[in-house]
Amino acid sequence: MKQSGFLRFLIIAILLSLSVMCLHSQSRPSPLTLEQKLKDHGLVDVAGLDSTICVSLMYAREDNFTGVLLYTDGLERAYLQPEAAAAVVRAQAELGRISPGHRLLIKDAARPMSVQRRMFRAVSGTPKANYVANPARGGGLHNYGLAVDITIVDQEERELPMGTQVDHLGPEANIDAEEALVRRGVISETERQNRLLLRRVMTSAGFHTIRTEWWHFDLVNKAKARASFRRLDF
Repeated sequence: MKQSGFLRFLIIAILLSLSVMCLHSQSRPSPLTLEQKLKDHGLVDVAGLDSTICVSLMYAREDNFTGVLLYTDGLERAYLQPEAAAAVVRAQAELGRISPGHRLLIKDAARPMSVQRRMFRAVSGTPKANYVANPARGGGLHNYGLAVDITIVDQEERELPMGTQVDHLGPEANIDAEEALVRRGVISETERQNRLLLRRVMTSAGFHTIRTEWWHFDLVNKAKARASFRRLDF
């Protein structure tokens, strides 16, 4: 009889212990995903504003210039500050007006500082490091959600030829001597015209170019970003 009572007591104690453990695990919040952190920071999903804009984030795969998967938690959508996202939507509208059937394709957008540090570590000590904003010096405009890497696709979502791939590291990607690149046979006239089309629609929407990357566009300069926006410090 005493043994039976002890067994009942033991079973009840075990069940109570399991219940407490279950409640504790349920009350523990799950870690925020990178996408949720971007949303909480006030950034918006660009394709959510205009579904005709295509997105294929190159750092969500290993086949990028670093050879490393940088968005490790499966980020698939492109986020930007609301002002920058609205500008991409305007650029898409202009592209649709002057070149029907063509669409913008975002290859990278907002990039948190944790990802910037991972990128810089992947190329540190190599010539590629010259092309990556040093996080120790504040990073770049991607780290504010104010820069976008972008190209154009046709009706079958094939990228238009631009002379190089996005993130090509070298003078072939520069925009300040494209006519000379054509004369030397480095890029074709068609590829130069495609670059000009991209620049036309992006600058018409308020973006600014940089000399060394035909695909990269900034909405504001670094001083404006620091003064008016929060860096993505996560």
